[in-house]
Amino acid sequence: MQHVIIVIHLMLVLALIGVVLLQRSEGGGLGIGGGGGFMSSRGTANVLTRATAVLAGLFFVTSLMLSILAGFNRKPASIVPGAPTSNAPAAPGAPPPLSGGGGLLNQLQGPPTTPSGPQVPQSK
Repeated sequence: MQHVIIVIHLMLVLALIGVVLLQRSEGGGLGIGGGGGFMSSRGTANVLTRATAVLAGLFFVTSLMLSILAGFNRKPASIVPGAPTSNAPAAPGAPPPLSGGGGLLNQLQGPPTTPSGPQVPQSK
C-alpha cells in the first residue's frame, strides 16, 4: 500500500512541477517579465491556476497518508545492540529494573572487583 502511494506522490510532484513551470511569470521574482508567449491567454491562466491548486491539495493528502502509514507498527528500538526492550514505561521516580548482566557501563568495565576496605592515606 505504501509503495503505491509513493508512486502516486512522485507522479503528483512531477505534474505539479510541470504545471508551475508552464504558468506565466508575473515579473516580480527575478525581474524577468513575461512577454507574449504561447500561454498568454486569460483562460489558460485560470486552468493552470486551478490545476495547481488541485495538484497541491492531492500532494498534501498523499503526504499525510504517507506519514500516517509510516507511524503504523513502529516499535521502540534500543540503540544498544542486544539490550532487552520493554513496551511498558517505567513509573516516575521508580528505580530502573535490574537485569542480570548489568548496564552498558558495567559491561564495559569488565569483571567486578571487591573492595578491600577503606584506604588510609600514608605519609612518606
